Amino acid sequence: MTLSILHIDDHLVAIDKPPGLLVHRTQLAAHEDQAALQLLRDQLGRPVWPVHRLDRGTSGVLLFALSASAASLLGPMFEHGQCSKRYLALVRGWPGDDEGLIDHPLARDPELPSAGQPTLAAQTRWRVLRRIEWPLVTDARFASTRVALLEAEPLQGRRHQIRRHLKHIAHPILGDATHGKGALNRAAAAHLGLQRLWLHAFTLALTHPVTGAALRLQALPAGHWPAAT
Repeated sequence: MTLSILHIDDHLVAIDKPPGLLVHRTQLAAHEDQAALQLLRDQLGRPVWPVHRLDRGTSGVLLFALSASAASLLGPMFEHGQCSKRYLALVRGWPGDDEGLIDHPLARDPELPSAGQPTLAAQTRWRVLRRIEWPLVTDARFASTRVALLEAEPLQGRRHQIRRHLKHIAHPILGDATHGKGALNRAAAAHLGLQRLWLHAFTLALTHPVTGAALRLQALPAGHWPAAT
């Protein structure tokens, strides 16, 4: 696999991560022999350092550092919310409003029961880009299926933040096996001809940690995504 490079300079490199690709190898997916970090290292012929993460199923902008010193500068920027991230999400149903802010603390580890865990502040801004109605019966009470294309901006970087927040407002992301609805996910995959998590990291804006230049990295969604306008 050859990764699509969105930006590269002496200190940073950004790729358009395809859905289904791990950021780095992990014991949780020990059977997988491909990951973005190793592929990019081999493609460039030099070491790379991950500075943030995308879920395996999420596609889009993924940034790496090209030195340990650049990584040490970028890490705190992501940790302290100094990088602006915008995502596209295809969700179940039509929100009643055109935009909103989800302010809902999240347990630190989404893989464990929330009870007894400390909660972390988490806010996500969202707005509707498009309301879509499919001639598809996924609920016997309705003759069609409503979905919406949203832009989501997490103000922090909690694990699975957008996925958990959109479930919290009853608009889970299509293809989300953990937080979504299985019957709807299967019907959507058949309708669209593709099974995936419908979450895409569209833009990443930040100040270059070394040069101070403003960077706006963008990965256009693939052609199978519904149009944003």
